[in-house]
Amino acid sequence: MAVNRIRTPCIGVCSTVFGDTVCRGCRRFSHEVVNWNAYTDEQKTIVWKRLDLLLTQVVDNYFIVHNATLLAEQMDFQNLRYQPQLSPQGWIPELLKAAGRQTIPYDRFGLQPLASAEDIPPRQLYEQISLECHALSQAHYDRSYARPVRLVAELTEHAAREKGLI
Repeated sequence: MAVNRIRTPCIGVCSTVFGDTVCRGCRRFSHEVVNWNAYTDEQKTIVWKRLDLLLTQVVDNYFIVHNATLLAEQMDFQNLRYQPQLSPQGWIPELLKAAGRQTIPYDRFGLQPLASAEDIPPRQLYEQISLECHALSQAHYDRSYARPVRLVAELTEHAAREKGLI
């Protein structure tokens, strides 16, 4: 009997061990990396959906996926790993990373590059997309989980005023 388990987004390049709040490899938040094995399938699915939405938002600035089936077939033919939990846009960075400096006949993969992707080598485009995705993930983390220093300072000042200290 096969168990249908939700795979981890981990790609083996974890920066949370060095103190990052958002992993530069998989873009999960540090608490998600630490707690992943304890998460329910529903919690894991929520994380995957967030990662997919952010990645799709960035990749849509560079490509149109005309044929997702062709993209999957070509990724399989090229023996490129892609996460089935992601939308087809989420598979594109793996293609770019694997190509390196080689040109990619995007139409053979069911893709149309937009003007923003023209004349950029695949590896450079991969790095650009990765940086943008990480920035979006970090902004999401900061907005949702990090307590802004300014807010802490305001609360401290308010408490000091209430006690007549200032």
